[in-house]
Amino acid sequence: MTTSIALAPSLQHEAAPRRASTAEPPGVRRLLIGVALAFIILFLVLPLLFVFVEAFGKGAGYYFQALSDPVTWAAIKLTLIAAGISVPLNCVFGLCAAWAIAKFEFRGKSLLITLIDLPFSVSPVIAGLLYVLVFGAQGWLGPWLDAHDIKIIFAVPGIVLATIFVTFPFVARELIPLMQAQGKSEEEAARVLGASGWQTFTRVTLPNIKWGLLYGVILCNARAMGEFGAVSVVSGHIRGQTNTIPLHVEILYNDYDFTGAFAVASLLTFLALITLGLKTWAERQNEILHGREQTA
Repeated sequence: MTTSIALAPSLQHEAAPRRASTAEPPGVRRLLIGVALAFIILFLVLPLLFVFVEAFGKGAGYYFQALSDPVTWAAIKLTLIAAGISVPLNCVFGLCAAWAIAKFEFRGKSLLITLIDLPFSVSPVIAGLLYVLVFGAQGWLGPWLDAHDIKIIFAVPGIVLATIFVTFPFVARELIPLMQAQGKSEEEAARVLGASGWQTFTRVTLPNIKWGLLYGVILCNARAMGEFGAVSVVSGHIRGQTNTIPLHVEILYNDYDFTGAFAVASLLTFLALITLGLKTWAERQNEILHGREQTA
């Protein structure tokens, strides 16, 4: 007993220098914080402010006139249609893929994970060209589609397909690690107690992943509405028909209507800010939920 008491002060003296050696000086901390703030201001805050300054460069009247243009409204509607179709489909796919990967062992599991990550490594422009190769007039299915009067490329279906391709990893990639960390014990307990598969999913699995699912849906929707590369290839840039908001911004800018281009671009900026707010709120709710579970 006396030996442990005698050793305790020496151990405390040895630990103090170690803690002091790992603590950065105040000057270093201020420098790191200053560099981070400088990057945020230069590459995030100032460009965002510049968008709004240019959007209102000719006054609020011209701003709302640019947004009320029929071609602009057509681009907004098409963007909402593409996001409204692709996001729910990716949500269903992400749930199914995450459930299969996290809860079951099967052949081809690693291949499925690789395919989910494929849009992250393939350029969106290449993805658009692949759809042209398959569904274009000179593509593999082009003659058959033309014979049946079905238009995919340079039409809304091609835009939806391209949007689905570039956005489908987001929900799955948010849910897979979350469901793997939670394990299978709660689902197995529910099945032992007589719950059906649907009851297990709605009452056990879904409440545990709801914030991660919401986070994935938010990111998926933001990417769907802001996608440019793949959609640009398959759209044909037909004004009032196949132009989404990003494509319409490019056309206005190429026509030297800079104020109109920035006015329409401000819509995507608003979307980015709303997405950031929803993302922060979802993360906060998830932290609160985990804090309650730990205290319980």
